[in-house]
Amino acid sequence: MGKRQHQKDKMYITCTEYTNYYGGKRNVIPQANFRRLPFDHCSLSLQPFEYPVCTEEGVIYDLLSIVPWIKRFGTNPISGEKLEAKSLIKLNFAKNQDGKYHCPVLYNIFTNNSHIVTNKVTGNVFSNEAVEQLNIKTKSFRDLLTDEPFTRKDIITIQDPTNLDKFNVSDFFHVKNNLKVLDPEEEKAKLHPQYHLKTTNLETRETLAELYKDYKGDKLLASTMLVPVPKKTDKINAAHYSTGTVSASFTSTAMTPATLHVAEAIADDTVRYGYVKKKGYVRLHTNKGDVNVELHCDKVPKAGENFVRLCKKGYYDGTVFHRSIKNFMIQGGDPTGTGTGGESFWGKPFKDEFRPNLSHTGRGILSMANSGPDTNKSQFFITFRSCNYLDRKHTIFGRVVGGFEALTAMENVESDPKSDKPKSEIKLISATVFVDPYEEADAQIAAEREQEVQRQEDEKEQASVSLKKRQERLAPKTFKEGVGKYINPSKVVKRPAAEDESGPSTSGASSSGASTSGASTSGASTHRASSSGASSSGASTSRASSSGASTSRASITGPLPSRLSTSGASTSGAAAAKKSKGKSSLGDFSSW
Repeated sequence: MGKRQHQKDKMYITCTEYTNYYGGKRNVIPQANFRRLPFDHCSLSLQPFEYPVCTEEGVIYDLLSIVPWIKRFGTNPISGEKLEAKSLIKLNFAKNQDGKYHCPVLYNIFTNNSHIVTNKVTGNVFSNEAVEQLNIKTKSFRDLLTDEPFTRKDIITIQDPTNLDKFNVSDFFHVKNNLKVLDPEEEKAKLHPQYHLKTTNLETRETLAELYKDYKGDKLLASTMLVPVPKKTDKINAAHYSTGTVSASFTSTAMTPATLHVAEAIADDTVRYGYVKKKGYVRLHTNKGDVNVELHCDKVPKAGENFVRLCKKGYYDGTVFHRSIKNFMIQGGDPTGTGTGGESFWGKPFKDEFRPNLSHTGRGILSMANSGPDTNKSQFFITFRSCNYLDRKHTIFGRVVGGFEALTAMENVESDPKSDKPKSEIKLISATVFVDPYEEADAQIAAEREQEVQRQEDEKEQASVSLKKRQERLAPKTFKEGVGKYINPSKVVKRPAAEDESGPSTSGASSSGASTSGASTSGASTHRASSSGASSSGASTSRASSSGASTSRASITGPLPSRLSTSGASTSGAAAAKKSKGKSSLGDFSSW
């Protein structure tokens, strides 16, 4: 009974009923642990590959990573099963001018969603669409590049966007078991005490330095004290900017404080190439004749130096021109003669050098052969005609200036239409370098550095000489030994001896006796004047006044009572002299 007794009588089920009673929804949904590995990465190092190889299952490895693994473990890093090095297949990926992998037939750029396959016989990598349309549908099982026969079983799938299980990093055997193969450099670095220290502040370094003082015999501890030695700079290789150590140490506590700005050192090649101002000239001796080439060393110094150094080294001696196409070019410089070998003078590829004023225009242009951007090694080619479409793809580093007859003879040699290999051998016997601008540049730099060192030594010598002269000039001069050695006897002025009758002091002293007697007489006269009358007193007063000054001088040398009495007498005498307006023979007493 009630209003809601039939509320569950409905023709459908709710979401809650479906979840709780009918098992339509699970309470816990398993989360897929899928970590995608890009197709152009090694499945072992998980880094972009450089020398790709693959297994028969289509798993890609880098040759430098998989070979040490097989030597140590002998298993497949992905599945853990047995794997041998001879079962690996070398892959030949094609790159476009932007450095991206693409199909060499359809020119489709490979991405993580592309269907990629390879030919087991040749190792060439194509898109699945090209193989499907040109091989499988036409039942023409020949390689699309080399025309070598193969079977359908030789087609290996590298990447299928509908099946990405072999790209799941979480399922890799070596990732699950944390297996690694350390290269010798990393093993050596592990012995370094600072290998496990990501960052060290100043306090840590000071502590290690203090510890090193007590244990100098520990080589490992001594290695912690290694400080990067800055490159020496001079007038030639010093940059106009500093190393930035001062600002870096100011803002970072992990660096040792620095207060002195040091100029950054410019790379040696940059300095050397700045002094290369001339062209290089080389003669190529072939079995068809001699070819003289001019090298643009002043414009493309890196490629020019590579060619000159290899010629001087004898690297090209006895090599063959492995590829020749009429009305196009002839290519050589590979010691293996296959077109896949060759190394640069430095042992590694160097970058392209494109110049707007250098173009593949005309016959006899000397240019670098490569397999993509910045992959120049030792191979080169000489054009038979203008090839402007090769500009900014191949580095032009020279041109033929003599021996065009030999170049024509090489062009007239027939080649295999499939491999473009000359049917009769075209051999580069040797190469002679006539002008090497790099040696001249090195000699000029050495001479300038020697002059700079000599100039600095001269400046130091002049500075030391001037300092020595200044010290000698400021140092006191000695005239004799012992006390008073700094006194110049020739400049010493002796005082003249005092004469009896010269000078005011002498006259005063000579009349002191008279003045004394005069003073005494004056006293007597005064006494007499007081008893005898006014007339006698005037005379005695004048006599006392005439000897007043002399009395004052004589009173200085006398005893204290006589000086006091004489002073009084002289004062009275001076007063009497003023009253009588009389003057003595020595002058006015008031001015004294």
